[in-house]
Amino acid sequence: MDISKYYAIEGENPLDEIKPHGGLTAIFRTIGCIGDSLSSGEHESCDEEGKVGYNDYYEYSWGQYIARAIGAKVYNFSRGGMTAKEYCDSFADNNDFWNPDLACQAYIMALGLNDICNTSIEVGTIDDIDLTNPENNKPTFAGYYGKIIQKYREISPKCRFFLMTIPRAGGDTAEWTAKVEKFAELIHQIAGLFEFTYVLDLFKYAPVYDDVFKKNFYLAGHMNAAGYLFTAQMTMTYIDYIIRNHPEDFAQVGFIGKGGVHNIHAKW
Repeated sequence: MDISKYYAIEGENPLDEIKPHGGLTAIFRTIGCIGDSLSSGEHESCDEEGKVGYNDYYEYSWGQYIARAIGAKVYNFSRGGMTAKEYCDSFADNNDFWNPDLACQAYIMALGLNDICNTSIEVGTIDDIDLTNPENNKPTFAGYYGKIIQKYREISPKCRFFLMTIPRAGGDTAEWTAKVEKFAELIHQIAGLFEFTYVLDLFKYAPVYDDVFKKNFYLAGHMNAAGYLFTAQMTMTYIDYIIRNHPEDFAQVGFIGKGGVHNIHAKW
């Protein structure tokens, strides 16, 4: 066998070789997916009168494709239209998502698209995040996003976070591309504030969602079943890449959620 494929590969990009069965992502046994419609398997429908419907079909979400691929328990902490503000103000509380019984070894965060489209709230900066008390975070996207990380870290102190950026799409205006690029920079900055927090930079490494891509993977303004499966495979491939390039960060994943038990001879 070629064992080198299980190690870091010099010059490799995160999505060079898709791992349809998840690769080393399978080391996580519980994963929480925090997001909006694209994390919820949203399928758009149209009735006989032309009325559009939006349906959260969680069994088709990329999170549940991951669950089936690696045999892990994956929670959909998501809903169509979700924003970081709503997640903090009501959604998580109303659905008991802060419940310690739902603590996960890893969280994948895919929020932001609805937030940056909403002009009533500032995007903000990392200065809006109070690292000592999340209740003091400013009411900006950055403040609410940081609060989500902080709240789940209280529940699962050694969990790993994977933060998604927004991919590029064909036909994007220069203004929108600049906004999404700036958003990606913010996500990298937020990741830098917290230990064991990594970026899944789809803006940089995912294919452009152009007309050919959408013909294959979209259903109106959201993805189809194949698109969510492809997203799951990209997500697992990227996480596998991160694990292979930072093995010391993941050697003790098996201890996450086991209380104070850990191996003092390795990086915790």
